[in-house]
Amino acid sequence: MLPYGARDFATAFRTVRKNTIHAAEEIPETQYDFTPAPDVRSVRRLLTHMAFSDEFARAVHGQRMTSLDGLNFPELMARLTAEEQKPRSKDELIAVLRERGESFATLLDGLNDDLLAEHVVMPQGAQPASKTRFEMLLGVKEHEMHHRAQLMLMQRMVGLVPHLTRQMQERFAARR
Repeated sequence: MLPYGARDFATAFRTVRKNTIHAAEEIPETQYDFTPAPDVRSVRRLLTHMAFSDEFARAVHGQRMTSLDGLNFPELMARLTAEEQKPRSKDELIAVLRERGESFATLLDGLNDDLLAEHVVMPQGAQPASKTRFEMLLGVKEHEMHHRAQLMLMQRMVGLVPHLTRQMQERFAARR
């Protein structure tokens, strides 16, 4: 039995997504096309990327694949790239983040320890040669947190203080 089970995992993912949505809500729509440097995703594309970043996990674990050898990576990446390029308003994008986030959290909530402990064989030559479903699914949350750090830096670049920073500052001020 895992000490950190599916219910904990789902709760943690919901927290991560809630914080992503909070940041998305605070950024003015006029800043959604801001990009910090050439060849870097805009706020809009980064949020879209985050909204659909569970697609790989859904493909692998929804089909209960035991090996990645049969997964069509180029087709999956083309689908994700196409989603990033679809024009969406701020409200539409936040709705997608909410819907897909809750859908993925519900998927996580329905898993059991035996399924999370199963190994999936990685593509030929990859190291490690296999990973547990838990480790692979955890990657979805880690991936979003990585991109949310980028989003928080982008907030700073457009003159905003991220809500998590404000909350920490308020806690420190209250202790003084």
